[in-house]
Amino acid sequence: MSDTPSRLELLRFTRRVVEQQARASLRQLDGWIADEERREAERRQAEERRPPPPEWLIERGLDRHSLVAVHTGDCWDPGKRLMPTTREQARDAIRQQVPACSKCRPDTRLGLLE
Repeated sequence: MSDTPSRLELLRFTRRVVEQQARASLRQLDGWIADEERREAERRQAEERRPPPPEWLIERGLDRHSLVAVHTGDCWDPGKRLMPTTREQARDAIRQQVPACSKCRPDTRLGLLE
């Protein structure tokens, strides 16, 4: 009898190697899937915990004391120095000559300008 393996033995060996590599690849892929599912769940939880955006914003000046503009909470161009405010504070600021944003028109939403 010869010491060289038969063709059938080589094919069975190859099958075992491929099966072992496939299991290892599937374990790795399952790990990646589990990691992504965990990250997705964390993103959803963070989104659910996020407080709702303020309904009204007042933009402050560089000195942090002067008021530059009144914005709605969903304004697409609100500036950088913002403080959330109530509807009444926004209304009072406009009445005290703080300019209303020309993009989101809070004066119209507040019913101060028709």
